[in-house]
Amino acid sequence: MDIFVGVIVGLLVLMLLVVLHEFGHFIAARRNGVNVLEFGIGFPPRAVAWIKDPKTHKWRRLKKSEWNKESVTKAVGFDKKTAEAGAKGKNAKSKIIADGLIFSINWLPIGGFCQMDGESAEDERPGTFGNANFWKKTKILFAGVTMNWLTAFVILTILAWTGMPTFLDNQFTIASDTKKEQEYVIVSEVLENSPAAAAGFKTGDKIVGSGETTFHYASDVTAFNNEHVGEKVTYDILRTDSTECDCAQEPCDCPAVEQILHLSTQLNPKDSEYLLGVAMSTPQTLAYSTWSAPIVGAGLTLQMTGETFKGVGQLVWNLICGVGSQFSLDGSVRDAGREAISEVGESVSGPVGIIGVLFPTFTAAGPSNLAFLAALISISLACMNVLPIPALDGGRWLLMAIFKLRHKRLTKEIEEKVVSRAFIVLLALMFIVTILDVIRLF
Repeated sequence: MDIFVGVIVGLLVLMLLVVLHEFGHFIAARRNGVNVLEFGIGFPPRAVAWIKDPKTHKWRRLKKSEWNKESVTKAVGFDKKTAEAGAKGKNAKSKIIADGLIFSINWLPIGGFCQMDGESAEDERPGTFGNANFWKKTKILFAGVTMNWLTAFVILTILAWTGMPTFLDNQFTIASDTKKEQEYVIVSEVLENSPAAAAGFKTGDKIVGSGETTFHYASDVTAFNNEHVGEKVTYDILRTDSTECDCAQEPCDCPAVEQILHLSTQLNPKDSEYLLGVAMSTPQTLAYSTWSAPIVGAGLTLQMTGETFKGVGQLVWNLICGVGSQFSLDGSVRDAGREAISEVGESVSGPVGIIGVLFPTFTAAGPSNLAFLAALISISLACMNVLPIPALDGGRWLLMAIFKLRHKRLTKEIEEKVVSRAFIVLLALMFIVTILDVIRLF
């Protein structure tokens, strides 16, 4: 049931983030004089649609018989000749088509779309995307990623106020206005015949520290043990116990008693399988801010953006080096290359992995974790769309910029050829990543 709920939540969150991305394009297009023919939530087939009537300036529901383009054109009261005649007047055609804007809700919950009039750079009709100047096209293309960054900023600002989960090393905060609620490291398992078992460790114990050293993360305990290999050390343990209470009923209502214990043991030598012999878990740390919440939201958005680009760069570098090393005559170099390629496959996750694994896990962990994941995915969408990949916003802009610098006309044929081929490559990569996701699931 948890997985099912997580998948549903994942679909809804991903759809919302994509719709917000498309809404950024929508707002920028309308503000820059480009007509939007349809704004849709989800992908067709249509479930329901509305259109703004050009005569009454009111929204009305479209009948199914009006869903095809010819019927819609007739329903809003203009045809091709009328539009061309109206285009001669100032903003006449823009007003005609803008009033005919369709808003639709579709059956496939996998995102959304913003269909602008004349999206080819070659289109020169007034009110089309192609007719807009380079600066207006730039604003329209990058409005989607701006909306995704803005969405992440708003989410992270709210989390900074209500309780920000800690996932990153050196996660951005304003120290003077940050209060952290930190639990101690919890012992989840004690191995038999281990130094921890000999000392009297129990499952559920909290490892507070050792002397003047305080532990907040499992890595702190591990680092401390590595510094004292083979030595006799004493740990400060916080144990919650109610065994002293004579409980005659179930469930037991006896109050829990907390006590600090000092457990001493001799750590194993360096080459041993383990030093202490406990499995540990670290409760999540929540950081709270007040006046600095917007600053934390902005700073963490920038930090996560930088980490995302860094991760993409490392992934590409590993892939290039991994593939290139396969041509080496040195077997060890080829083995290292195969390992690098394997790391690329393990670090990449597609929709199946995100929806089937990440969202169920983060949904079960609570609303703060789910909101943090939504902010991270929103930033990832922004970063990916900025990259110079022809089928995405950044690639389309780069293609237009190249032809503008060369003072040459970007024809519809060239644009469609470049974008379609890049899109095929993206689909192929998505197919491969999906297969890897399914393999990891099972």
